[in-house]
Amino acid sequence: MVESVAEPPFPDGLGAEQGPAPHVLLEPVIGFLGVWRGRGRGGYPTLDGDFVYAQEVRFSHDGRPFLRYEARAWLLNGDGAPLRPAARESGWWRVQPDGRVEALVTQPTGITEVLVGDAREGTVELATHTVALTPTAKDVTATRRRYALAPGDDRDTFTFVHDLAAVGQPLQHHLSATLHRADAQSTPPASSWNSSVQ
Repeated sequence: MVESVAEPPFPDGLGAEQGPAPHVLLEPVIGFLGVWRGRGRGGYPTLDGDFVYAQEVRFSHDGRPFLRYEARAWLLNGDGAPLRPAARESGWWRVQPDGRVEALVTQPTGITEVLVGDAREGTVELATHTVALTPTAKDVTATRRRYALAPGDDRDTFTFVHDLAAVGQPLQHHLSATLHRADAQSTPPASSWNSSVQ
């Protein structure tokens, strides 16, 4: 007989104060925990024109030294109404003892990126280490991403910039957005390790 399990016994935490205690190695990225929503702009030489989009990003943890990352976006029309789903991706940020970050990001379009970078002073900068493509995926050769918490006491806003090299084009700007904390959680408490990023 097979026993069913109603739900996972170790739920992810969306904040420093809920769920399991965050692993000490997450200290440089703890401010990103939570649900974020906002708007951005994008464009690329191979597209018909620039576009406006909305986005939701979630960072959570289960007490181990990595963040779970999920992002979804949808295009907006000129009045700000949703047009259709756009980019979607999920993955993991693996934080190392020296502040390095190894990120794995997978997209349903057949693209998997392994990125490496650093988490410093409320900013995570990542650049391509490897890109793996399915046989029918668009040719992506490199990306660069920057996630930055707002300076000062406003820990409820972050900006995102994404550069892309794809389909024969060199690495260049593709997306940028400003997102705001959308969940009801409070800002992570100040401590000696995050006071340097405020």
